[in-house]
Amino acid sequence: MTFNFYTRWAQFSYRTTFIAAAATYGIVVYKAYRARAQARSRQQGGILALASDENVQYLTMALVWLFSRQVPLAILPFSIYSVFHVATYTRTNLIPTIQPPQQTAPASGASPSAKPTYKPNAMADTIGKFVKQYYDLSMSAVAGLEILLWFRLLVSALLFVKGSWMMIVIYTIFFRARYSQSSFVQGAIAQMTARADAMVANQSTPPAVRQAWETVKGLVRQGADATDVNRYVGGSGSGGKKAQ
Repeated sequence: MTFNFYTRWAQFSYRTTFIAAAATYGIVVYKAYRARAQARSRQQGGILALASDENVQYLTMALVWLFSRQVPLAILPFSIYSVFHVATYTRTNLIPTIQPPQQTAPASGASPSAKPTYKPNAMADTIGKFVKQYYDLSMSAVAGLEILLWFRLLVSALLFVKGSWMMIVIYTIFFRARYSQSSFVQGAIAQMTARADAMVANQSTPPAVRQAWETVKGLVRQGADATDVNRYVGGSGSGGKKAQ
């Protein structure tokens, strides 16, 4: 049995996924910037500051995937984020609404001004443990998928698939921003580079291949330095918390 990614149902599911992702990140971005406006924050920032917000980046990519040629692999990172987004929203919003926290009786001799304590919610605690246990592993998986997706787009560009060169440029800009902000992406790139270095260092590797690899690494470093947004916005580059 095989699954056809281009049936009507598959196409509908694909588009619906990115509509939902765009709506989710859109709400997060709107709330964040509305809160800043109400607080009359002095650091409103310009376009570059806006572009450095992780939620804005994922909102942009969700819209790009929504209106571009289907790439099924692009769904996976958003799907993983959605699991944690739903879990966190359920723990912090739904459960307290459905099952309001019950206050425990104060201990004998406790001060009347002492803060009240509440009974823990078993379901909320279970969700919290799940998020804490699997978050780092899942974000590492997302980083690996985003790297794999870049190579998937590169192959399409080399094969001159319609619109592929535009997509590889857009996604490279997005991925460059992710590299500057995500320790998981940085770790995945470092691990991949170390493996490639080990393979190239093998004595059986021709000198021309070694030289080509060193040239590629040098060009990538120069490109990364030239496109470092932090030098232009003057910040650390970390945006608000992603919708997860």
